[in-house]
Amino acid sequence: MHRTLFACMLLSRKCSIVLRGPTLVSFFYFYFLQRLYDHGARKFEIAGVGTLGCCPDFRLKNKTECFIEANYMAVKYNEGLQSMLKEWQSENGGIIYSYFDTFAAINDLIQTPASYGFSEVKGACCGLGELNARAPCLPLSNLCPNRQDHIFFDQFHPTEAAARLFVNKLFDGPSTYTSPINMRQLVAA
Repeated sequence: MHRTLFACMLLSRKCSIVLRGPTLVSFFYFYFLQRLYDHGARKFEIAGVGTLGCCPDFRLKNKTECFIEANYMAVKYNEGLQSMLKEWQSENGGIIYSYFDTFAAINDLIQTPASYGFSEVKGACCGLGELNARAPCLPLSNLCPNRQDHIFFDQFHPTEAAARLFVNKLFDGPSTYTSPINMRQLVAA
């Protein structure tokens, strides 16, 4: 298994990446998956990282637009994770996995919100300040009147409506979101 140095300081918006295979984080992911495998686990549902840069917290830091550098890092991490999974599967017999492309699923909601019933893609439903992202969701926070309109509930997390869509895509999703199989196929295998 190849190792990678992946160093980044998001707050300073400076990033240096040396890619030599899966990312360092993917390597640690591999370590824990391998331990599960060594203890008899053979079926795995793995979810990639979502569009971190489009969360209200990162949008606030970037004047309401998606923070491209954070999204770039999420894409690179997901590429390393998928590469690691394929290599891991080829090295260990009997592994069956489903990878959920969380990045693509969230990005789809953000790019075409109306087709899913959402009208607010930038701000959080619960929080304080601009985009409800200056402070976390607390008892004194602003709460939107209709959580079904928002993709994000707080600074980072999806609303129940968005999460329900992700679960449906994860379980029955097409290859756009799940590969090499979806969760329904994984459970049946």
